[in-house]
Amino acid sequence: MRIENSFIPVDGVGEQTERTLWESGATRWAAFDESLVGARRGERIREFIDTAGDRLDDGDAAFFRRTFPDGAHWRCYENFRETACFLDIETTGLDQHRDDVTVVGLHSPGETTVLVDGRDLTADRLQRRLDEAKLLVTFNGKRFDVPFLESAFGVDVDVPHVDLLYPCRRLDLTGGLKAIESEVGIDRDRPDLSGRDAVRLWHEYERGDDDALETLVSYNRDDTENLRVLADHVTDRLDRAVFDLPE
Repeated sequence: MRIENSFIPVDGVGEQTERTLWESGATRWAAFDESLVGARRGERIREFIDTAGDRLDDGDAAFFRRTFPDGAHWRCYENFRETACFLDIETTGLDQHRDDVTVVGLHSPGETTVLVDGRDLTADRLQRRLDEAKLLVTFNGKRFDVPFLESAFGVDVDVPHVDLLYPCRRLDLTGGLKAIESEVGIDRDRPDLSGRDAVRLWHEYERGDDDALETLVSYNRDDTENLRVLADHVTDRLDRAVFDLPE
């Protein structure tokens, strides 16, 4: 599904009205006809299409962050997939006010960077990477990764955010990231490592074990790069579940 298939950002248009439009042939903005709805609603839809079309042409991802419901940000994935940032962090604990961010993995198509505390993990470097992205993809990032980064580095995220935890739940994929990866057939180099190991590895590195840091970086890289594979899987399934129309 693409942004251009969506009408739910319009005030007064819910999923049922949107499906009615699709079933009437208006599967894309270009196929919309005001006669399919009442005059007032049709005017609102037309105004949205005109504005959103211009914003999409300009690559204004922030516009779609504001206008799409949070639970529908996954619909932006196909449009912005090649300029997305897949992000995963490791920390010393679960409290963003007391614990520290140790490494931050950032994956974009063709490139993965793992920033390490005390080496190259800085607010400026992190914000620049986020500013380059048109879409942010995480797993449980709305409750964990982003609040941690906001607290530690004051970063600002102004693009659509696909937190895969929630689309996964919609597809009855439950549990943590690694459990879901296993269920859908995504492999990783070190399936034996967990978030608890990530904390242990960091403390071992602090005590002088550089091999522990290498293992931690590899673990985080797997987490981050697998987000893209999972996002492909989840958005494809949601597309078929939401957008498939009766013959």
